[in-house]
Amino acid sequence: MTVRSPGTVGPVAARLSFLDRFLAVWILLAMAAGLGLGRVVPGLGDALAKVTVTGVSLPIALGLLVMMYPVLAKVRYDRLDSVTRDRRLLVPSLVLNWLAGPAVMFALAWIFLPDLPEYRTGLIIVGLARCIAMVVIWNDLACGDREAAAVLVALNSVFQVLAFGLLGWFYLSVLPGWLGLERTGLNVSVGEIARSVLIFLGIPLAAGFLTRRLGEKAKGRTWYETKLIPRIGPFALWGLLFTIVVLFALQGDAITSRPLDVARIALPLLVYFAVMWAGSMALGKAVGLNHPRATTLAFTAAGNNFELAIAVAVATYGATSGQALAGVVGPLIEVPVLIGLVHVALAARRFFPGPHALAAAPASLQEPARD
Repeated sequence: MTVRSPGTVGPVAARLSFLDRFLAVWILLAMAAGLGLGRVVPGLGDALAKVTVTGVSLPIALGLLVMMYPVLAKVRYDRLDSVTRDRRLLVPSLVLNWLAGPAVMFALAWIFLPDLPEYRTGLIIVGLARCIAMVVIWNDLACGDREAAAVLVALNSVFQVLAFGLLGWFYLSVLPGWLGLERTGLNVSVGEIARSVLIFLGIPLAAGFLTRRLGEKAKGRTWYETKLIPRIGPFALWGLLFTIVVLFALQGDAITSRPLDVARIALPLLVYFAVMWAGSMALGKAVGLNHPRATTLAFTAAGNNFELAIAVAVATYGATSGQALAGVVGPLIEVPVLIGLVHVALAARRFFPGPHALAAAPASLQEPARD
């Protein structure tokens, strides 16, 4: 499969496979299926929640590993040095993820949920958990820079281990005390954060790196790019859909039985994703990033590690707590919103100067050249 030249890029929909073209539909159906299963099948959520190893849900871990592996196998690891030297990308990413993101979510949680402390705390925890997993899918679908995404999620993982507990203490106890607001606590260890990072990023990253390294060594880069990648690529979307079904099956009863609470939690999340994504995209353009890297900056800043947020909320406050429900509503809102922003990102290429080559696009977003 060859890529059309930049000058002949047609409408986005014309370049999508059947699965990708209706991806929003499949995601909504997966969400509905998960919610329906959780509501209709008695005890399904509890049964799934018990399938864990050291506190990690095996069904969710399996789905995320299947989802992330093909994307990370596509990364050109020999190009990572060009990303690590790009301070226009790295510095804004750190500022957006570890200064702006938590602060924005803290402010929105207090503005929209001043009378609901459990949900407010849950949202603040979501804001502290920066995305290191599902963002690779959104970035890939939006033709972001794969190599940049690999570097930024790795950077986020390091900061997550080092800073999550400290930021939780600051935003839940110290800052509210300074402002005369209600304070709470967060009991999470560095080991728990490191384990989450290892499972949800370390394993698929190592697998993707070894697959490319060994595949290219055995058969060459041409075979790897044209034969192997197209075969394993579709598993990313299947893994995504499976993960969504499991996530919503786990909390289907809680979500469907408290629709007004879900709506209250959803509103600040919608504002958060819009502000973080649009602001990051605009900042990327302002500092001179090209479209693929500005797209990567936007998605890595707007996405959140809901797996970690849910795990921390459940471990600290209990599986039936309001904090845990707020964590579950996170992907309920994030998934459809960010898939919509994929299309916004693709349409935004017209606002960036220069040609937009599609070499970094996933195979399913590429179209055979026409004579």
